[in-house]
Amino acid sequence: MKEAINTNVLVIDDEEMVRDNIKDILVPPGQNPEEDAIDKASSILFDEPQTVLEPRNSNIPDFTVDTASNGMEGAGKVKQAVSEGKPYAVIFLDMRMPGWDGLETAMEIRKHDKKAEIIFITAYSDRSIQEIVNQAGQNVGYHCKPYATEEITQLATKAVTDYNKLRNLEQLIEVIASINLDEHQLRSVLQNILDQLATYIETDMALLGKLHQDHTYEKIFSIGPVEEEINIDELISLVQSVEIPKEEEVIQVDEVVLAQMEDYTIFAILNHQEKLKTEKLYLLRLYVLNAAKAIRNAELHEKMLQKEKLSAVGNAVSMVMHDLRSPIKNIPLLTDLLREDDIESEYLDMIDESADQASEIFDDFLDFLRKSPVEKKPVDVTEIVHEGIKLAESRSEQHDIEILTDIPGALKVHGDESKLKRTVMNLVHNAMEVLKNTKIEDPQIRILAHQNNNGKTILRVRDNGPGIPSNILKTLFEPFVTEQKSTGTGLGLAIVKQYVTAHGGTIDVENDNGALFTVTLPDT
Repeated sequence: MKEAINTNVLVIDDEEMVRDNIKDILVPPGQNPEEDAIDKASSILFDEPQTVLEPRNSNIPDFTVDTASNGMEGAGKVKQAVSEGKPYAVIFLDMRMPGWDGLETAMEIRKHDKKAEIIFITAYSDRSIQEIVNQAGQNVGYHCKPYATEEITQLATKAVTDYNKLRNLEQLIEVIASINLDEHQLRSVLQNILDQLATYIETDMALLGKLHQDHTYEKIFSIGPVEEEINIDELISLVQSVEIPKEEEVIQVDEVVLAQMEDYTIFAILNHQEKLKTEKLYLLRLYVLNAAKAIRNAELHEKMLQKEKLSAVGNAVSMVMHDLRSPIKNIPLLTDLLREDDIESEYLDMIDESADQASEIFDDFLDFLRKSPVEKKPVDVTEIVHEGIKLAESRSEQHDIEILTDIPGALKVHGDESKLKRTVMNLVHNAMEVLKNTKIEDPQIRILAHQNNNGKTILRVRDNGPGIPSNILKTLFEPFVTEQKSTGTGLGLAIVKQYVTAHGGTIDVENDNGALFTVTLPDT
């Protein structure tokens, strides 16, 4: 079944002949059942021949037309129609009328309905086109009297078609914020809608992305060769230099349109410098608003799934720990018994060391799942770094990586020794895995630490690898995010993040001729 479209039309003119003429053009005799019945009765009573009508073109909508004799009456009908959920798609409006003139009427109409297509039909006007556009909005048309029948039909048909296309696109945009999609599905839907929107606003290039607090721009997706032909840094500078009014959130500067909602931004490069109609700006704003909501919903959905995964992992590990904790803890007892029997071997020390490492891994993993608090005490930074390196080397098959350290000998920090040691271990082990898998020549890891002027300890772990892939750079510390590694659960850096945060510190990552992790710890 074909979906009904809005074909409601309002004619506002002080001349009754004009009102009736436009109504007869859009709803010819025979198209209105009530009027047709009256005409038929009249022909029978007065023995008049009935008019034989030519069939109407099927491409012309079946209009419903109301009329008003002045601006106040017309604005009242618009208000009532909107309140009843039956708004007008098109409003034909005379410019010179007693009382409110056409522009005053249009401005009053816009208080109740910003979406209707307004078409001024007038023989003369005391207002300039620019004044009309500035005050009545961009989605207005202008046609001079006298007019031909075909012109009114074409104007109404085009306006109704445009109005309903926009309403369909508007509904589609609003739906995206209410559906649950994963990231891949959402991006496909958003891009499809942006493609349609770009066609409507007449652009071949558009870019949707996220502007971060550090002024970096994360592209979500784009259409057309915008990144090849436009300097993104200049666009970002433009966003930062131009104040977008909160009530608008969309502005146009020459051929560039900026639509921003919180930290989500659309750049659209128009094919011309003509000012966009209000309706088009409105749809861009609506798109950014709902795209931002949809993306946040997808992110929350993904985090919820991650929590579910962590919960499942936690339950599984707890069950495994129940069975393995005792055997692991018993290993040192068994090696002590062997020593009491005068069995001495370097392998016994290695067994003890491996048992201790296994016990620490289980304990720290469970601490992560349970978010156990840290136990702070003064610890030597050089010692925890060297112990962390030893743990990383014991877990790796790669032994040709040069590891350099630059740490003041007296540097100490208040922290949990075990967790800080495992933080270093995870960062170093990750770097070793990447260097091994990418086969970097002369692989090297540098670890530097110092205390800044604010008394905070800064620890940096740098490698000379290919850096972090841009597609995971912003989500690197989330659980189950892993790439360029042959082993691992994807929890290592999430554990690091949790440990550092539990200490009241921060951890950041960037690409600087390789990956650079910076851990900042407070002085107490």
